[in-house]
Amino acid sequence: MGKGSAGTVAAIVVALLIVFAPISSIAADSTGPWEKFNIQGGVFFAALNNKVTVGSEGGGVAIDVEEALGMDVQKTIFRIGALYRIGETRRHRVDLDYLYFNRSSTKNLERDIVVDNVTATAGRRVDATFNYQILRAAYSYSFFQDDRMDLAASIGFFVMPFKFEMSAEGLGSKQGDLDFTAPLPAVGLRGDFAVTPRWFIRSSIEVFYLEYSNFKGALVDTRVAVEYNPWDHFGFGLGFDNFRVKVEAQGEDFPAIDFQGDIKSQFMGVQLYARYFF
Repeated sequence: MGKGSAGTVAAIVVALLIVFAPISSIAADSTGPWEKFNIQGGVFFAALNNKVTVGSEGGGVAIDVEEALGMDVQKTIFRIGALYRIGETRRHRVDLDYLYFNRSSTKNLERDIVVDNVTATAGRRVDATFNYQILRAAYSYSFFQDDRMDLAASIGFFVMPFKFEMSAEGLGSKQGDLDFTAPLPAVGLRGDFAVTPRWFIRSSIEVFYLEYSNFKGALVDTRVAVEYNPWDHFGFGLGFDNFRVKVEAQGEDFPAIDFQGDIKSQFMGVQLYARYFF
């Protein structure tokens, strides 16, 4: 073996020792690599697809707010989250997340649209607003946890205030109007993996589905993230999120849901964030 090859092998060995040496110190800690608390925040680059129907069944058609009303297909927002582990074993965990989409548009219609039995014809100017927030709170219990893996089952709530307004020129104000808050419970699974003492993979999926009287609701939220912690209490992450929700109602058939129409909302995107933990 030449000197160059020997030097390369030695460099690889040293690098591996540097990366994996702290494993023993982590294993000696009864809590392993799972922090007690963290708070994280950063920018979320999202691609959106939303359809809204206002009015009683048969009284309107689904409006694609990006295509028909000219709202932005992409949106960059600030997103924040936190977690807290309860107890010495740190198997009990509480999570909070918050994000807010705020969009408005003005456009001349390219085709007729029907909103609550009122037809807005092509060529009319339409002003529209579509805002919604997502506040997520979840509790999870780690049914398997060691120095490298943390697997948990979760239960929680997604609280989502929606507001949609649309006014067409010549037809009066607020021809389309939805303003309500959707509280949707969800169950899920979570998996955190310590690849090395400083590199982590985080993943989770949460789902909800319910049909009750004239109410239908469905939700799927899937997340994957890679985190790097170069310092003891500070790190960075890169995550991907795919979120879908559908709410359909014809009156007050579900707590805090009192509207006629339906909303289908989907976004997917990438988040760059910083995190503080201990």
